[in-house]
Amino acid sequence: MKTTNAPNERIKRVYFAYMKEARRYSEQSIDAVAKALNRFENYTRFKDFKTFHPQQAIGFKSHLAAQVNDRTKEVLSKATLYSTLTALKGFFLWLAGQPGYKSKLTYSDGEYFNLGRGDTAIAKAHREQSVPTIEQIRHVISTMPIGTDIERRNRALIAFVLLTGARDGAIASMKLKHVDLIEGKVEQDAREVKTKFRKTFATYFFPVGDDIRQIVTDWVNYLRGEKLWGLDDPLFPATRVAVGASRHFEAVGLDRKGWSSASPICAIFKDAFTAAGLPYFNPHRFRKTLGQFGERTCQTPEAFKAWSQNLGHESVLTTFSSYGQVATPRQAELIRQLGKPKGEAPDTRALERRLAMLEQRLPIGCE
Repeated sequence: MKTTNAPNERIKRVYFAYMKEARRYSEQSIDAVAKALNRFENYTRFKDFKTFHPQQAIGFKSHLAAQVNDRTKEVLSKATLYSTLTALKGFFLWLAGQPGYKSKLTYSDGEYFNLGRGDTAIAKAHREQSVPTIEQIRHVISTMPIGTDIERRNRALIAFVLLTGARDGAIASMKLKHVDLIEGKVEQDAREVKTKFRKTFATYFFPVGDDIRQIVTDWVNYLRGEKLWGLDDPLFPATRVAVGASRHFEAVGLDRKGWSSASPICAIFKDAFTAAGLPYFNPHRFRKTLGQFGERTCQTPEAFKAWSQNLGHESVLTTFSSYGQVATPRQAELIRQLGKPKGEAPDTRALERRLAMLEQRLPIGCE
């Protein structure tokens, strides 16, 4: 059975280079497009892209909708269908303008990869995600052991995410020099830290408690003072694996290098929440926790703008739309309160401030 097509591989390499260098897509995004193209080629049995016919796209959509997720054993979600077909549409729209393909394809051919309007609406629908409370996070931190260097690192890691709201990818690349304990801030320098969209910004420690800050402070001082590590050493070093007394590979301490990806960070979070008897919340959910905490804490539009910048957002509306979703229980509470007599209504100044900010679109510092 045919498993590749040389002309297809050559033009795909050109497209991937275009995505990376011209469109500035990340490696993860390019990998997703490569996966979508591979699915389509498997369906067409690796026919040359020059022989494309709209019927192939129509048949592929039906084929894809019937596929089963290997992990869940359920049919693919609408979101997966949408992302796969969108990737294919983008590729064929680009392909129609390339030498050697202009006479074979038209720009309208890519439109056949469109998902139905109803399915598209389902795929793009916003669904509320559960967010950990600060109390839950504190509980997890309080239950974590600190008997070994690895355990101390793991506890400091979770405390650090709550204190700074930093993304896991950025944390994996941070070094000791990026943390300023005196100023209480983290310099997320895109030249060395893998920030989203390669933005450079400073994050000052969020006011989540002196005890949380102390855990991070103790960890940094431990690496600098007792381990005698330098400023260019990793803030959260990887686990060193070696042959132990059992003659098997096992964790034996800290390695003097950082993680190559964020996967170990997510694993640490999962283990910690599971051990504490709570549902798993990934590091990114902490940013939502901080976003909602900021809504309750900030008293002025300027203060919330500063809070938003601390999360690395250029516009405060990003914080509102991405992290400021009112949870369903709170939504119900607010609606019910509106029906009560004014004498029974609780203080609604926080809600009024939120509405005023949205109506004014927060002119202070907004772009």
